[in-house]
Amino acid sequence: MSKKVNIQRLKTGVPGLDNLLGGGLPEFSFNLIAGTPGSGKTTLAHQIMFALANPDNRALFFTVLGEPALKMLRYQQQFPFFDIDKVNQSIRFVNLSTDLLGGGFDRVLSRIADEVKDYSPSLVFVDSFRSVVQTAKEKERGQGVSDLQRFMQQLGMQMTSWQATTFLIGEYLLPEAEASPVFTVADGILWLSQNLHRNSMVRKIQVVKMRGQAQAPGLHTFRISDEGIQVFPRAIVQPGAAVEVAIKLSTGEKRAPMGVPDLDDMLGGGLPAGYSLLVVGPSGSGKTILATEFLAEGVRRGEPGVIAAFEKSPSQLLNNKLYALVQLGHVGVINTRSLDLSIDETLHDLIEMINRMQAKRVVIDSLSGFELALAPEFQEGFRGSLYRMIAELTGMGVTILMTSELEDRYTDLRFSPFGSAFLADAIIVQRYIEIAGQFKRVLSVVKVRGSEHSKDIRLFDITDDGIMIGETLSGYAGIMSGRPVLSP
Repeated sequence: MSKKVNIQRLKTGVPGLDNLLGGGLPEFSFNLIAGTPGSGKTTLAHQIMFALANPDNRALFFTVLGEPALKMLRYQQQFPFFDIDKVNQSIRFVNLSTDLLGGGFDRVLSRIADEVKDYSPSLVFVDSFRSVVQTAKEKERGQGVSDLQRFMQQLGMQMTSWQATTFLIGEYLLPEAEASPVFTVADGILWLSQNLHRNSMVRKIQVVKMRGQAQAPGLHTFRISDEGIQVFPRAIVQPGAAVEVAIKLSTGEKRAPMGVPDLDDMLGGGLPAGYSLLVVGPSGSGKTILATEFLAEGVRRGEPGVIAAFEKSPSQLLNNKLYALVQLGHVGVINTRSLDLSIDETLHDLIEMINRMQAKRVVIDSLSGFELALAPEFQEGFRGSLYRMIAELTGMGVTILMTSELEDRYTDLRFSPFGSAFLADAIIVQRYIEIAGQFKRVLSVVKVRGSEHSKDIRLFDITDDGIMIGETLSGYAGIMSGRPVLSP
């Protein structure tokens, strides 16, 4: 007979946060929401409170020398999660500033205890707790540091003893956190921060601690929009996921035709389903056109697609063929923004649209534009984050085509400007060459992991009917050494 105690997990109502917490907040836990000024602590607390509060689960929200309740509510009611009908029915606000200024710490503790006893709440919030600390420092000569420590310990112990889920909200810097006794007794700690990188604002959240359940480690991006807070959990590659995908691909041998028959022959029968393909080439070489053929072929075969475009605006990207597919609902377009993007946010949008459309093909056009669209902080870890993103998508079984802008050179052979070619299961290179005083386009299949493929370099052209593959070149050695002047 199992004696394990089942702890109920409360859904926070914050998109993405429950995933970080391991399923939700443990009921009757004592939690600390901490971080730098302006990082979104009060908004997070309100979003959780309004999601959980109801006539059977009432909430008490204490303010301590922070914003007056009326001023705070004036701004919080702009969010859709704010429900005015819950105020004074399921949610009660109490200002403790008079108690703190008039009677000190003991008066504050007594007032909080009395309010909790009289109201019998299921949820208790104290904001902003750092105001108490700052006031104590001002009175430090009269009361001493020991009084502050005693107050913090007693308040923490009180909050852990109530049959309620409790939260302390306050501004802390990391050195203060390491020395605070509240951090020791807290069951859960959520740390929020915001960092300015050049002209980009990046917000991060970390579950420092959550007793009794596994939480997602590391820093995760979140955004405050007109809808409130949304968290974008960082993609984490699961152990063995790559092996499982490789086994599935090697045994299934299902192919995804590219929409260009001769190119399918060069790939050994099409691109293996679930692979990631990197199409590399200079500007104007036909990368986006090939991506369009890839999506159109998928639609013809009953495989919806999704495209995330980072180099072009929708009007520039959507040629006649792709525009028609989007209008008919066969291809979804990710609405990318030009500033402050994160890879985790983009992955969230991709997965959401893939699941909604049951998409089988994904195009990212292009990696070069994607990197430029990211906030500077994310550019620094671009390769590692992109690896997690591609692993997550291929783990879902979708087939990915990525394009990458690459300077055309004749003296060396590169497949990526930032060393991301290792991410791809297959690589197609497009290049320009000069023949009889004219620039011509050529392409070659550099690799298809686990599959035979053509080693030829072939001419191709872009017509009204799409991409047309031509003859194989001779005299290939000239391309890589000096100026290529070739004849087919």
